[in-house]
Amino acid sequence: MIAGDRKPVLEVRGLTTRFRTDRGIVTAVDDVNFDVYPGETIGIVGESGCGKTVTSKTIMRLLPEQNSIIDPSSQILFGGTNLATASESQMRRVRGDKIAMIFQEPMTSLNPVFTVGWQLDEALRYHTKLSKKQRLERSIEMLRLVEIPNPEQRVKEYPHQLSGGMRQRVMIAIALCCEPDILIADEPTTALDVTIQAQILALMDDLRKKLNTAILLITHDLGVVATVCDRIIVMYAGRVIEQAPVRDLFKRPQHPYTKALLESIPKAGNKEHGKRLPTIKGIVPSLFELPAGCRFQDRCEFKQQRCIDEEPRLEPKAQGDHPVRCHFPLNQDVDLTVSQSSP
Repeated sequence: MIAGDRKPVLEVRGLTTRFRTDRGIVTAVDDVNFDVYPGETIGIVGESGCGKTVTSKTIMRLLPEQNSIIDPSSQILFGGTNLATASESQMRRVRGDKIAMIFQEPMTSLNPVFTVGWQLDEALRYHTKLSKKQRLERSIEMLRLVEIPNPEQRVKEYPHQLSGGMRQRVMIAIALCCEPDILIADEPTTALDVTIQAQILALMDDLRKKLNTAILLITHDLGVVATVCDRIIVMYAGRVIEQAPVRDLFKRPQHPYTKALLESIPKAGNKEHGKRLPTIKGIVPSLFELPAGCRFQDRCEFKQQRCIDEEPRLEPKAQGDHPVRCHFPLNQDVDLTVSQSSP
């Protein structure tokens, strides 16, 4: 494990986020706990609606205040400050400087009426004391760092003049220009083709090693997770259901949901052409109508009466096991070779 004896750069404790809706208050993220250490990459995975993006936006305090509620007991500990209760002025000093975020679709995140250079300069202007000339040099340096060709020219161009892969690289450059301690990447490769995906992932991993930046990678793609992550957090219906080092989780998943997710990945060298991939029956339950007991029990092939009567706790079930939220965790090794290029 990357952590060793080092202190976490971010500690999330009891994170609970609710939303006001026409149907009442709903809990989207429920009692989430994890640590992030310098220089490591953590993947948060799960189906759409499981709470991945809400978790990341809660950490960044980017949810609309008028209809979101962070539970008063929640703690997001960073640099001696609880970001869950920090003022907006405190958060402005943290966002883009100490904690940066890359969003899924760069064309909606980059401002179409300003040049790439202006948007890089904006972050440097707010968070550093560099002169105008130094900021331009730093902007060009960052574009070169993310391997954009002819950065002296690109810095003068507008987002629409760049390809999708280049726009995503610009987003990474903006996020990293102040050398943050943590980079949150929310589905950073979803809109890109497979070749560009591999390049972006390799770039992020290389920059992590150079800058010792921790990366929190939000994704539904377990193939991506297998190539770049040190640890994985699996979420389901707003809760963390399993946490483990990536090799441990891929070799020995303990939650039936995790095992089903892994089995749905195309395997390298699979000769059974034409055979349908395994799927998980049913759909993620509505947060307004969660089942009693275990939230996965309606879809679980191993369900027993205890699963209906009692919600399991997230904890190791035996010495040496990783934390899992299941009354009857699996314990067999599985063969889950992922068909995904290494960065």
